[in-house]
Amino acid sequence: MGLAARDRPERLADKIFEIRLGLGLTQTQMREHLELDYHVSYISLWETGKSEPPLRVLLAYARCIGVWVDVLIDDALDLPPIKPVSAQSQKRQKRPDRQKRQKRRTFVRRR
Repeated sequence: MGLAARDRPERLADKIFEIRLGLGLTQTQMREHLELDYHVSYISLWETGKSEPPLRVLLAYARCIGVWVDVLIDDALDLPPIKPVSAQSQKRQKRPDRQKRQKRRTFVRRR
């Protein structure tokens, strides 16, 4: 009673790489664009097929180009044309640091 090896999508790594190139992003920018908590080196592992991204990451990739996760996983399906991310929308994607967002409040004691 052992676990059988599951089928792995053969084109998943190529599709993930294609998405990043199609968006015109570096691996670091892709990490920020997807708002991932993973180290940038994981993107390289996913793009080369040395590792598979978790489902949450696949969902983020699919959402960023507006497709179902099935398109990434199913080798029979091709990616749609991908529009590059403009520099303007990249700047909008970045979330300001929480500490920078919070205003400092000064309390004055009144007697």
